[in-house]
Amino acid sequence: MRFTIFQESRIGKRRTNQDRVAYSYTRDALLMVLADGMGGHLYGEVAAQISVQFIAQSFQQEARPKVTDPVLFLSRVLSNAHHAILDYAFDKHLADIPRTTIVACLIQEGVAHWAHAGDSRLYMIRKGRLVAQTRDHSRVQLMLDQGLLDAEAAAVHPGRNRIFSCLGGNHPPQIEFSRGASLANGDVIAICSDGVWGPLEPETLVKSLADGRVMESVPKVMNEAELLGGHQCDNMTLIAMTWHDDHQEDIPDTVSTRTMPADAYTTQMEGFGRGKREQEDLSEDEIERAIREINAAIHKFK
Repeated sequence: MRFTIFQESRIGKRRTNQDRVAYSYTRDALLMVLADGMGGHLYGEVAAQISVQFIAQSFQQEARPKVTDPVLFLSRVLSNAHHAILDYAFDKHLADIPRTTIVACLIQEGVAHWAHAGDSRLYMIRKGRLVAQTRDHSRVQLMLDQGLLDAEAAAVHPGRNRIFSCLGGNHPPQIEFSRGASLANGDVIAICSDGVWGPLEPETLVKSLADGRVMESVPKVMNEAELLGGHQCDNMTLIAMTWHDDHQEDIPDTVSTRTMPADAYTTQMEGFGRGKREQEDLSEDEIERAIREINAAIHKFK
């Protein structure tokens, strides 16, 4: 496989960053996953972290060097991540179970499969055109589908952040699966939270990513979303990947997995509370305790 990939997450104007994002690849498979947590003090971050960490670690274990069945894999790991969140809430005696959106995309044999719950989005762009997009699991999207709202009214509707499917929470998730999409040279797959797509016109987002130079375009898109978000700017997370034919000449910053051992993998994931300190209302003890509890919840479903 040959591809270029870049991910970035920013806190915006919020006190904490409840978004989580990761990618992991082996010689023959690539996983991208993003979650946007929902909940009070600490727990939105926990739901998102459990989901992303569980799915990424499952991929590391099962992709040797690819998974047996991409759709079955996505179905199982999203369902198990949901139950890991429930188990965490049970052990913590939480009255309100934390929740998170999820988008996971698995690419192998030149075909992309994705699954999602909630209103974080995946876009597939080919030759400057949007060829596929996930459908939000939100009240506003339902009203759009029924002709009760137009796009302009939907953008300012007070219920635009209400979603009916997620991991965690009191109801089983309604996970939506794509058909397999064969990738062509130069195709871009982008996954983002609503902090990115919310302030931007869809045409702006697609046009900004269409050239495939994701190392440059992702920060530019984030800057634009942050500027337009203003004082109400939400957490913002975007991961974008450009697919390249194997026979192409080397391109700067391109990943080639040709020489990777069959049992090797590479993962880019910022762990909970690691790196730049953005969780300003959490103590070090709270972060360390959360890490232990997250790992314990994940371990039960391994």
